Amino acid sequence: MRALLQRVTAGAVTIEGEQKGKIGPGLVVLVGVGKGDTIAEAIWLAQKTAKLRIFPDESGKLNLSLADTKGEALVVSQFTLYADCSRGLRPGFDQAAPPDLANHLYEEYVNALRREGISVQTGRFQAYMAVDIANDGPVTILLERNPKD
Repeated sequence: MRALLQRVTAGAVTIEGEQKGKIGPGLVVLVGVGKGDTIAEAIWLAQKTAKLRIFPDESGKLNLSLADTKGEALVVSQFTLYADCSRGLRPGFDQAAPPDLANHLYEEYVNALRREGISVQTGRFQAYMAVDIANDGPVTILLERNPKD
């Protein structure tokens, strides 16, 4: 399972012309689920997301977490994080989880993040979305947890 964290001053997701979710300072999180992923990966990623120290303290050092700053999270499903571009010019998605499993683990991630005390907005699974991201820094971190780890 993969989560691409982007520290933002603001983020929003729009579906079919209607704004579905909007946050202020915090993280926009793109979540991809791979074949073989389990609830354990979703919970681990959510806990890491909430506690990763990627926000500046009063001296500017990256020493605070999303939980510390009371920041928000906008979580968007993103199967393309499992794109395999090693052959040819068209990405393959064989390593992405099937939709039923992916949706279940995406929801588990969102719920686990909420259990960590994070205010969460979401997109809609399998929808075509326009995601507005006001990168802060920019700070972008890829978290990954393989089922074998």
